[in-house]
Amino acid sequence: MARIGFIGLGLMGGAMVQRLLDRGHEMTVMGNRDRTGVEAALQRGATEAATPRELAESVEIVMLCMGTSEQVEGRMRGADGVIAGLRTGSVVIDFGTSLPASTRTLAGECAEAGAAYLDAPLGRTPSHGREGQLNIMGAGDKEAFDKVRPVLDDLGENVFHLGESGAGHTIKLINNFFAMTTANAMAEAFAMADRAGIARADLHGVMSAGPLHSGMMDFVKAYAVDGDAQKLAFSIRNAAKDVGYYRRMAEEMGAASIMSACADDALGKAVEAGRGDDLVPQMVDFYTDRFGG
Repeated sequence: MARIGFIGLGLMGGAMVQRLLDRGHEMTVMGNRDRTGVEAALQRGATEAATPRELAESVEIVMLCMGTSEQVEGRMRGADGVIAGLRTGSVVIDFGTSLPASTRTLAGECAEAGAAYLDAPLGRTPSHGREGQLNIMGAGDKEAFDKVRPVLDDLGENVFHLGESGAGHTIKLINNFFAMTTANAMAEAFAMADRAGIARADLHGVMSAGPLHSGMMDFVKAYAVDGDAQKLAFSIRNAAKDVGYYRRMAEEMGAASIMSACADDALGKAVEAGRGDDLVPQMVDFYTDRFGG
């Protein structure tokens, strides 16, 4: 069993830590503002570190599940950061959705410290994390990936190695751009049906009978028709961040995105309107209000 340090015990991180404890790994943890996940881990025998450096000094594998690249960089750098505490041969894994350029830079800084840095963003939900059924989009040094593969297999049903550093985060941002653009289109479609006096269930019945049918359509329908937003438990604020990261990544490659502009605009306006903590399927309400429904 591995000695693992985990930073960022939100809904997903907390679920993953519980899964790793189930599998018998020795866990050292660090939370942020919400201590729910930390306390749950401590009750099962995990140890709490005071700083990222202290955490890194005591483990073989450091895992981060943070919201933004800025948060990851803040935990990695500085006198009390992870990099300062890394030992030769350690492996750092970023499970969040980060900017590929930031990932590649941190990978270089870890290599200078004698360690490896992998990007491994996630697909699926915290409940999948709790059961070890995540999709894990790994990238970076292949030897380091193979070294930690048994631990990744404890967390994921589908574990991929996708190439050089940053490839995992690149694919995750493309994936989330497509998902959030599709979700916004479906949300607007339901709101437009309201404006036209058409029943949402009738619209979904017709659209889902053809090639447009998708899981994302059904996630939005679950709220728009059935009133259950939890089928896609992903906040509008996080969706706006990911689409913004996608656009930034595209611009850095000299390939400014066209299709993401509308989703970026809508999600940003929803956040400005105080809907950031709502879930993505609730974008239906944003469009309904906008159309005067």
